Amino acid sequence: MSIWRVILSIFFPPLAVFDKGCGSIIIVLLLTLLGWIPGVIAALIILNNPNK
Repeated sequence: MSIWRVILSIFFPPLAVFDKGCGSIIIVLLLTLLGWIPGVIAALIILNNPNK
């Protein structure tokens, strides 16, 4: 996970998980709409997942 991805996930979480698939984008977008902090946390968790 690069520093640019972390910065992008703080300012606009759905754009940070753009290459992780449509499901990840939708989940992060919905969580960001519900509250900015849950979206950031979800984006960081998805980006830090070593399986994908």
